[in-house]
Amino acid sequence: MPEQALTPVSLTGAQRRTVHMLASLLLDYPDAAWFARLGELRGHAAGLPAAVAAPLTDFIDRASEAGASVWQRDYVNTFDLKRKCSLYLSYFATGDTRRRGTALVTFLDAYRAAGWEFDAAELPDYLPAVLEFSARSDSEVASALLTAHREGIEVLRAALEGMDSPWALVVRAVTLSLPQVDQRTQERVLALVNEGPPTETVGLSLPMPVFRTGE
Repeated sequence: MPEQALTPVSLTGAQRRTVHMLASLLLDYPDAAWFARLGELRGHAAGLPAAVAAPLTDFIDRASEAGASVWQRDYVNTFDLKRKCSLYLSYFATGDTRRRGTALVTFLDAYRAAGWEFDAAELPDYLPAVLEFSARSDSEVASALLTAHREGIEVLRAALEGMDSPWALVVRAVTLSLPQVDQRTQERVLALVNEGPPTETVGLSLPMPVFRTGE
């Protein structure tokens, strides 16, 4: 785990949505279209407060310099092959257990409670999808969903920073846009960092919010 929780950056609602949209796009697989829009994304990032702009623009500059083949290989080696670097938020709470299915239903309920119907090739707990939901939705449900899975985001950041991965810069920007982590959350994050996601069906008893659609 990082030595200490990051102090959130003061952002307007519009700025927070911009951070989340940029992070959503930058954490997705770096195909040709991904590289083609880096210049535009850099322009949007540069308009943010320095504390969140710097990691995002640094990441974009590194990607541009490295090129597609290197970046794609590193992406796969990072997110597809390392358990603590999963981009699927419920994995940190449930691992490969039967509880994962219930957690995924909770994500679908969250989208529906905000008036959205999740329709994508990825699972609903895919971090870029959740960040896009936060960026595009005007509902407090998106914030509640990110808060409920804050431990997973912090574990992901810790793992990436421990590897000196460039993607840590993007997750750092996301973390800076979220509320301060309390002591209890830090303790749960430390447990996950030390032990990894659950592999037994017992799992960890992390809170799962209930989302209901309005009548």
